[in-house]
Amino acid sequence: MKTTETNMPENSKEQEQSESKSQKQNQELIDDVFYVEPTKYGAWKSFHKDGHGLVYALDKEGCISGTRFYLKGCQEGWPDDTMTYDGTVGGKL
Repeated sequence: MKTTETNMPENSKEQEQSESKSQKQNQELIDDVFYVEPTKYGAWKSFHKDGHGLVYALDKEGCISGTRFYLKGCQEGWPDDTMTYDGTVGGKL
């Protein structure tokens, strides 16, 4: 038995894709690289201008600054020296 993809007409798929692209283009680009939008739960999420998600934050300003920090780290590289902590307590308790 052959199955065919007839869940959605081809015109509807193209229309849905063009609507989502135009919606993303209407967003205000920050630093000409990313944009932010609120989620349905009150948080904020940033997206790269090509559409992939970057950072979640509780408020808009935190999302913008966190995204800038993340993109700067991606561009310039992350520091190699990582801090480690020892959870042992010295001495006698």
